[in-house]
Amino acid sequence: MSDSGSLSRRGFLRAVGAAGAGAVAGWALPGRVAWAAALTKAERDRMTPDEIIQLMKKGNERFRAGKTTQDYLAQQRASAKGQYPAAVLLSCIDSRAPAETIMDLGIGDVFNARVAGNIANDDILGSMEFACKIAGAKVVLVMGHTACGAIKGAIDRAQLGNLTRLLAKIQPAVDATAYQGERSAKNYAFVDAVARKNVELTVAGIHKGSTVIAELETAGVVKIAGAMYNLESAVVDFLPG
Repeated sequence: MSDSGSLSRRGFLRAVGAAGAGAVAGWALPGRVAWAAALTKAERDRMTPDEIIQLMKKGNERFRAGKTTQDYLAQQRASAKGQYPAAVLLSCIDSRAPAETIMDLGIGDVFNARVAGNIANDDILGSMEFACKIAGAKVVLVMGHTACGAIKGAIDRAQLGNLTRLLAKIQPAVDATAYQGERSAKNYAFVDAVARKNVELTVAGIHKGSTVIAELETAGVVKIAGAMYNLESAVVDFLPG
């Protein structure tokens, strides 16, 4: 799948133009880095959390350019007997925001937990602890998105069965969002501001709610990050920090 045809397998995030990742991956071809069909333990372990995030950014660039690089069947075969994901993602269930797709990720590259409003409860935190402490993932990424229905529901204080309790977990983000205009679910600028604040609070909640992950981050083994995906532009915007 390279220009010369010599690189026939892909795996975790072919990085276009990622100079720093070349040394990590062991591939020094001009302007391109390639992995095996599925990410190996050695490849994953050589990367730093910041390098993994950089490769996610490059993957989103490829997605936006229509230059994704996946060979899912090859990845399925290569990962069937073992997995070494580099990150664990917490994202919303919205059908328009599939995290792996929009960052050009393949089978075996990441763990992905999806729940409306990308909120972190005890079960999600336990899953993240497994992903990082036991399985070796190095990045915890919380990704919200624009025009989020769960955020709108929280703003409107919607009441519907079990959804009511879920939306209550987003309410602190509604209350904490500083906004001068119309604070309603009809105002998409406000909705998106709340979604961003919800990501920030969720990241803070992971720090507070999981001593396991917090200790890994303090040791420099794991990085917790936040991001917002724009449904219109397809850009994944990583939050500062």
